[in-house]
Amino acid sequence: MTSTVYVTRGRRRQRIAMVALVLVLAGIASWRAAEAIAPAGDSHRTSGGGRPSAAWPEHGSAAVAIGPRRIHISRPQQVVPIASLAKVMTAVIVLRDRPMSLHDPGFTITVTPDDVADTEHRRSEGQSVVAVTVGEQLTERQALEALLLPSANNIAMALARAVAGSVDTFLDEMNAEARRLSMTSTVYTDPSGFDTGTVSTAHDQVRLARAAMRLTQFAQIVAEPRAVIPNVGLIYNTDSLLGENGFVGIKTGSDTAAGGCFMFAVRTGPGPLLYGVVLGQRDGPLIDAALSAARRLAESVSRRYSTTATPS
Repeated sequence: MTSTVYVTRGRRRQRIAMVALVLVLAGIASWRAAEAIAPAGDSHRTSGGGRPSAAWPEHGSAAVAIGPRRIHISRPQQVVPIASLAKVMTAVIVLRDRPMSLHDPGFTITVTPDDVADTEHRRSEGQSVVAVTVGEQLTERQALEALLLPSANNIAMALARAVAGSVDTFLDEMNAEARRLSMTSTVYTDPSGFDTGTVSTAHDQVRLARAAMRLTQFAQIVAEPRAVIPNVGLIYNTDSLLGENGFVGIKTGSDTAAGGCFMFAVRTGPGPLLYGVVLGQRDGPLIDAALSAARRLAESVSRRYSTTATPS
C-alpha cells in the first residue's frame, strides 16, 4: 500500500537525507547493546541472584525503562517504520502548542470540504479514519481522543493544519521536538505514521513515552477505554491491555511495513511507571502480536525490578 505524502519535493529530499543520517547514527548507537538487560535470545535465562531476565520478543526490537532510569534494549537497535506510534509525538506537539485542562476542552476544529475529501481518500486506501462531515466541530480533546484511541489518520492531518497552519510546518515542529528529546534515530515525515519514511527505534520511543506521560491531559486521554465524539458516537481504545496488570496506556500501531507496535506504560506499584516499546511484531494479527509481546515483557521486568520510589 502506498501513501500520499503531504510535503514539497524540496522538503521531501531534506527528509530523505535525514533518514539516511539517522541510519548511520543508529549503526553507531547499536554498539550500546551492552545496556540490554539480557540478549534477546536469552529471555528464559536468569541473571544475578537467580532473578529472571527480561522476556524480550524473539523478533523485532524492544526497549524498557523504570521511570527516569536508563533505557534497556533487547538487541542492537535498527531504525524502522513505527506506524501510528507517530501519533504520540503529534499529540505532544498539539498539547505543547495549545495546552488544555480538565475544564477547558481546548480549541475547536471545524471540518472543511478538504478534510472530508482527505478522509475519503484515506478510507479508500484502507487507512484508519473516523467519519467527519462538512461543518462538524471537534474540540481539541475530542480530536485527540479520535487520534489516540481508534488511531484516526485523518484527524492527525486536521490537527497538524489547525495547530501549525500547514502539515510541513507541523512536521518541522515534530522533528525539532525529537531532537530536543535526544531522539537521534527518529525522523517524522507525516503526522499519522502512515508514511513509511516516519522511522525510529524502540530506544527513542521510550524517551518519547516518558515525555508524553508527563503531560497530564495526554495521560488522561490514553487511559480512556472509550470516548464519545460527534458524528461517530462511541469510539474505543485499540489498547486492549488498558487496566490489566497495571497497564495505563499508551498507543498501538500497525501496518505492513512496521508490523505490530506498542508503546506502553505500566504502574507496577508505588514507584515510578515502567515504560516500554515493542516494534516489528508479526506473530499473528499485528496489534495482537504487539500487545502479547508487551505483556510478556512488562510482566518479566516487573518481577525483576521492584521499586518504592515516588510515582512518576
